[in-house]
Order: sequence, then structure tokens, then C-alpha cells
Amino acid sequence: MKFKMFSVVVGTEACVASCPFCVSGVKPTKENLVAKEINWRNLRIAANLANRSNVDTVMITSRGEPTLFPDQISDYLRNLKEFNFPFIELQTNGIPIAQRKEYYEKYLKEWYKNGLTTITISVVSHRAEVNKKVYMPKHDSYIDLPELIRYLHSFGFSLRITCVCCKDMMDTPGEILNLINFAKDNKVEQLSLRPVNDEFRRESAALWIKKNKLTDEQKAGIKTFLEENGVRLLELERLGTVYDVFGQNVFFSEPLSKKTRDTNPENGRQLIFFQDGHIKYEWEMNGGILL
Repeated sequence: MKFKMFSVVVGTEACVASCPFCVSGVKPTKENLVAKEINWRNLRIAANLANRSNVDTVMITSRGEPTLFPDQISDYLRNLKEFNFPFIELQTNGIPIAQRKEYYEKYLKEWYKNGLTTITISVVSHRAEVNKKVYMPKHDSYIDLPELIRYLHSFGFSLRITCVCCKDMMDTPGEILNLINFAKDNKVEQLSLRPVNDEFRRESAALWIKKNKLTDEQKAGIKTFLEENGVRLLELERLGTVYDVFGQNVFFSEPLSKKTRDTNPENGRQLIFFQDGHIKYEWEMNGGILL
């Protein structure tokens, strides 16, 4: 069985943001901020399988916000070193780091030393007021995103901005161009565009997504803009397309859905390791389990 991506799950569903489309939506509490124990034996099984699939990238991710569990991220990095994955990425909304730089400084230095290559920051826009509405609606302001990018660059990390594209936020070629210019101005190495997944299964998110998802015409308009103004660099089957647009790396992602599944065992999209030792190839479908 072959896979294209290897994800390892950190922490719990606790998150400091309030994204209405997210899998989490659970506020941090004393109980859910207790890290789960990791089944290191089964992590080695999953990592060996990823190596056999020639997976080049590990994604450290979570059902909530992974940076709320910095020690577990450190443990993962130490245990993954023996498998020599070329790229290890951390997926985050960036809020805890931006708000507590002094606390995270020692971790960021350690993570870089132990192989973390890329930090991926999720947004819905380059505009602070739009991000605040989605991520931090009860706060006075959103984080200083350009300053966070500069700060993370100072440790040597490569940065990716992953924009969840929603209606009236990131839905036109003009807004896409503004986001591309923001990425270029802030020397962001990679930019990903990911239309909000309209097959999302969390019931509490269904109405919001139905109201705010992009239309097929809007998605086609963005794709046409990228095709007409960019150079296609990579076509990643069932994942998406990478472009150079005015000198900026831009990845237009295919959402994980029924259409991106493939029953051919040689074409598995993802391999997912959960702390309790379960190894799956589906996030939501309980039948997609290997161990």
C-alpha cells in the first residue's frame, strides 16, 4: 500500500480559535489540555510504511491547535529523526506563538534543530479584520501576521500560508492577487489556496459552510486566473496543482472528498497516525483503518 502524505496527530481538540468551519471548535479546558500518551511502537510502524511509500513530507497536525502541546511536538520530532524524512511541517493558526513569543522561543529553536522545516499558518485572508471575524471574533484584534512571519523566519523556518477560501473573503481573482502580493511582500515561500470543504461532516459547521462555501463558478474563476497568469509547475494527482504566479509559489488544492478517494491501494492519499496507536487512511470514515 502506497501513500502520498504522512500526518501525525498532536494534542486534543482544544483550540484557541473559533473557526466555524473547523473540525474542532472546542475551547481549552483543564481536562482537554492534558496531552495524550503516544504509542511509540506503532509510530515506528507508520513511519516505516511512509518510508516504503517514498513519502517525503510529514505533517504535524491536530484536531485542535497543535502548538498548545509544544512538548508533544518536541517528542514527535525526536522520534521521527531516525526515519530521515526530508521535510517536516507543522500546521498551526499561529495565534499561541504570536501571543507568547518568549514562551515558544526555546521550542522553536529546538524544533528547528530536530528537523522541523516548514511552519504552515492557516488564514482566510491577508486582511486582519477578516481573519479576526473567523479566528478571533471575541478578541479586540487579530494577531500581527507579518510580524509573526518575520519572527518565524528569524529561526530559519520556511513559511507556508494556507488560505481556506470562503465566500466574501477569498473568492475572486482580485482577492487572490492581493493575497499573492501579500505573500511576496512578506517573503512567504509557499502559498496554498484551499476552498472550504463542502463535504465537511461536523453537524455544527454544516449550515455555515453551506452559506459560505465557494460556488463552482468562483472556484473555476480562481483556477482560470492561476492558469492564465501563472506557470504550471507540478500536477499532483488528487492533491492539486502548483503554479508560479508572478514569482510566487501558489498551490491550488483539491479538497479531500469522495471525488479524491481512490480504491487502488497503490494510490492512498494519506497515512494518519493517532497518538493511541491507530493508523488510518481516512480522517472521518471509521472503516479506513490499518491498525
